[in-house]
Amino acid sequence: MKRIAALLLLACLAAEAHAFESFVVSDIRIDGLQRIAPGTVFTYLPVEKGDRLTTDAAEKAIRALFKTGFFSDVTMTRQGDILVVNVVERPAISKITLKGNKELKEEELRKGLKGIGLEEGATFDRLQLDRVTQELTRQYHNRGKYNVTIDPKVTQLDRNRVNINIVIAEGKASKIKQINVVGNTAFSDDDIRDEFESDTTNWTSWYSRDDQYSREKLSGDLEKLSSYYLDRGYADFNVDSTEVSISPDKRNIYVSANIHEGELYTISDIKLLGDLILPEETLRKLLQTKDGDQFSRHKLERSARAMTAVLSNIGYAFAEVTPVPKIDKEKRTVEITFFVEPGKRVYVNRITFKGNTRTEDEVLRREMRQLEGSWYSQAAIDRSKVRLQRLGFFKKVEIDTPRVAGSEDQVDMQVTVEEQPSGSLLFGLGYSQVQGIIASISVSQNNFLGTGDRISTTIQRSGYLKRYDVSYAQPYLTDSAVSLGYNLSVRNINQGEANIADYSTDTTAFSTFVGVPIGETDGIQFQFGLNKTEINTNPAYTPPSIVEYITDLDRRTIHTWNLTASWAHDTRNKYFTPTRGGLQSISAEIALPGSTIEYYKIYYQGAHYFPIADKLTFLLSGNLGYGDTYKDAIGRVDPDSPIKDQRVRLSGLPFFENFYAGGVRDVRGFEDNTLGPCVRYNPADLKSYCQPLGGGFKVLGTAELILPTPFAKDSDSVRISAFLDVGNVYKSYNDFEASELRASTGLALQWQAPVGPITVNLARPIRKKDGDRTETIQFSFGTQF
Repeated sequence: MKRIAALLLLACLAAEAHAFESFVVSDIRIDGLQRIAPGTVFTYLPVEKGDRLTTDAAEKAIRALFKTGFFSDVTMTRQGDILVVNVVERPAISKITLKGNKELKEEELRKGLKGIGLEEGATFDRLQLDRVTQELTRQYHNRGKYNVTIDPKVTQLDRNRVNINIVIAEGKASKIKQINVVGNTAFSDDDIRDEFESDTTNWTSWYSRDDQYSREKLSGDLEKLSSYYLDRGYADFNVDSTEVSISPDKRNIYVSANIHEGELYTISDIKLLGDLILPEETLRKLLQTKDGDQFSRHKLERSARAMTAVLSNIGYAFAEVTPVPKIDKEKRTVEITFFVEPGKRVYVNRITFKGNTRTEDEVLRREMRQLEGSWYSQAAIDRSKVRLQRLGFFKKVEIDTPRVAGSEDQVDMQVTVEEQPSGSLLFGLGYSQVQGIIASISVSQNNFLGTGDRISTTIQRSGYLKRYDVSYAQPYLTDSAVSLGYNLSVRNINQGEANIADYSTDTTAFSTFVGVPIGETDGIQFQFGLNKTEINTNPAYTPPSIVEYITDLDRRTIHTWNLTASWAHDTRNKYFTPTRGGLQSISAEIALPGSTIEYYKIYYQGAHYFPIADKLTFLLSGNLGYGDTYKDAIGRVDPDSPIKDQRVRLSGLPFFENFYAGGVRDVRGFEDNTLGPCVRYNPADLKSYCQPLGGGFKVLGTAELILPTPFAKDSDSVRISAFLDVGNVYKSYNDFEASELRASTGLALQWQAPVGPITVNLARPIRKKDGDRTETIQFSFGTQF
């Protein structure tokens, strides 16, 4: 058909060309234009005033105008010595509408249409409709949708425009009925298909869609199959052929791959050739394999990456290390040669920032570990990216290093960020099983005026807490990242409503802190605070030990001057949802001499994230807390002492500074703060209510498997995990007994929602004792501070 159309076109051209004899063109007139400017036509027309127009020149001119794609018809006539070009414009595409597409996003479909020249504003050619059907059908077939139908319709509009309405009936996806790997003898089907994305229908297919055929997925699976064998010594493994067949009803897919396993090979020799830059011994230390080892492509690639990384860290940004195997089939050995091509040593010319519409450049620049004018270092660039991500100001951070035009030894560094809200004005309404309804007003900004400073004001009221806070922190008081901050708070807490012994406290506190970095991942902080706490008790409900303590202390108002020193080692890669690295911190608080009660508290927190696989992370964490008095408090005159005016001496951590355990963020599955020492109204009845007292020693350990989150587009805001918690609180370190530890297991959901953090636990205690207060479902939502 195309050849016939071409012949007809040529015949038309010849007929039009023979309509006049050759002549000298005195002027040119274009007739029939509606949208296209005459100047555009003259740009493509190979005829000018003063030219002699012959039959060949006329044919060439008509072909040139047809070739532009702007016109559906072109003819030439002569009026005296004036050349008249008559054109019929193709219509312009006013609007393209897609309906019925659910499997493929509209952006993907429009990108495919644009590739064949169909987009809004472009010139419409009816021949494109067939190409539309073919292109969209191809995209759906790649997703396993073989029952798809594409129905494009064209609506004529005024001013030579058209609307194109494409109606898509996707149909049901074809399911993989069978996957056969033929030729495997060394490994079982289950072993070699364990990492495949494609699978036959199973109980997880309803959300993973692994049973839906996709050409891209199959290609990836075949690459994984090759990697499986090549990483286990089969150096001449090959996929001989693949076959994909579909059932007559287009509902079932059958996949078959024929493989040649080959023989098992070992490494006979490893050579390093090229411009090594560094001593060969240094590079050999980076090798992940050695002579006599079983061949493994994965270890060769890791070795190459390790050498490339070392070279890139000393300025060779474009270094390439290529492992080339030489196979000896008779001896079943492989000789490996690493070719090192370092390229030229380069340095960073300029560092620019894009996307930071609110944040000042200086806030980003002070986090950069790669400096302008210094040698390129991939390690410094990677560290810079991690530091920017950990600020919490940016949803995404990308760093590119394009070459400087005209230079072989310079690159620019372009840092592109996508900002996310770093502040909030919240009128919060939340709920916690302990606090009940939480009403709060909070104005906070972690990136105040784009300077990176933090400022917040909070008013919060709940069933047990009234809180008023004002705080300000400047993370970069100096260029060396010394930080300074202040906090003023007023709090009224009814502890009895928080599953703690029945008493209340009114506290006014002021503190200031100074933080000093002592390395890339370490820092120390000193905080000095003043506290005034008034304690109120109810003899009818408050535990006797607390009433007795207050009576013996002979005062209800406690004044404290405290100093806190802390050290932290933080290697986490993200601010909210880390997937690798860890946090170690130790803090020691002391109530200075002259305080009403002179005590100290030591607290340790440790957590480490181990990436296991893509979107699968193992978290191991633990907490230890210990406190005591370093000098007995002097109270009232002891009425039972035979010595006149002998004062009561009080030791041990004061009850209002005790540690507590259990709850939605602690030993899950147990009610908040209920573990550890308590006082029962009826000691003989283990089911009677027991008021928690807390204790001076706390131990907590957690093992958590962070799982892939189905349906979640943003994995940085939603996290699902399976956990095992073990812990308890004891009156003092000497009272610790492993047999008293409680344990629980379950699933946890954490979501950084727009309204505030949401936590939901589905927990089951697996080690408990009679009288423990447990919960299967625990949750809290709303803004927590």
